[in-house]
Amino acid sequence: MTSGRGTDGPLDGRVAIITGSGRGLRLAYARALAAAGAAVVVNDVDAEVADAAARSITDTGGRAVAHVGAVGSTDVAQALVDRAVAEFGRLDILITNAGILRDTVLWKMTDEDFDDVVSVHLRGTFTCVRAAATRMREQGEGGRIICVGSPTGQVGNFGQTNYAAAKAGIVGMVRTWALELARARITVNAVIPVAATGMTETAPFLKPYVDALHAGEPVAPYARRELSFGPPEDVAGLLVFLASDAAADVNGQAVGLGGDRLALWSHPTEAVVAFADGGWSAQAIADVWPKEFTGQLQTVGQTFPQAY
Repeated sequence: MTSGRGTDGPLDGRVAIITGSGRGLRLAYARALAAAGAAVVVNDVDAEVADAAARSITDTGGRAVAHVGAVGSTDVAQALVDRAVAEFGRLDILITNAGILRDTVLWKMTDEDFDDVVSVHLRGTFTCVRAAATRMREQGEGGRIICVGSPTGQVGNFGQTNYAAAKAGIVGMVRTWALELARARITVNAVIPVAATGMTETAPFLKPYVDALHAGEPVAPYARRELSFGPPEDVAGLLVFLASDAAADVNGQAVGLGGDRLALWSHPTEAVVAFADGGWSAQAIADVWPKEFTGQLQTVGQTFPQAY
């Protein structure tokens, strides 16, 4: 990727779109990329929020414009790319992070609950990445695409059928896009963040640590290390790294960060393999299961050690 403007930052001269970046964790990403030298297109569905976010960057010497639109449709995705090119001349970085929640258990989840979340998270990621990748390939200078997942998409979470499906699908698409875009020198990675946001602050087990943040107090080491929990700014450095030349060889990965904990998630892989000549009957499976498979069954949901 090229660079131009002389800020000497790792993203000097580059242009980024960050979807859903009007507030919270996503705004922390936008501010961090701008501080690293990138010009940023801030996106939100609320015009006042988007404008305020862009001003918070320009008031401190960064470059940013606000673009209002609800991601999901092809038209909004293309409009974001067109805005980046019209304002700053090119596009080098896309971070997809727009999202909504419609949490409820399976038997109470409506079609609208499911469709709304999947449309914003999953379809919105697809349409924005397609538009951005097309532009980056036309430029012929590579690029960085970073899609934001969630621990829920990796391991599941009670009451989040729609969100888990969308976030798991995003990581699946990332692996495919990493293969498809590698020849064009466009890397595609997923970030699995954990931080104090509107989406996490309602979790009862996080309340003591959320209260500490609101009171301006430090978060306990247990939360920062074992729960990967801290303020949004803790995560922003990972986005700058993945968008920079330092991560040129990082592709198709899911990387987690929160608090003091940086982690590389594994791809799904076979945990146990057994063979039977001629194939498996139900009885043969029942016979081998307790001996070979029971002890290797995988956990679901997030598990945490006891606080110390």
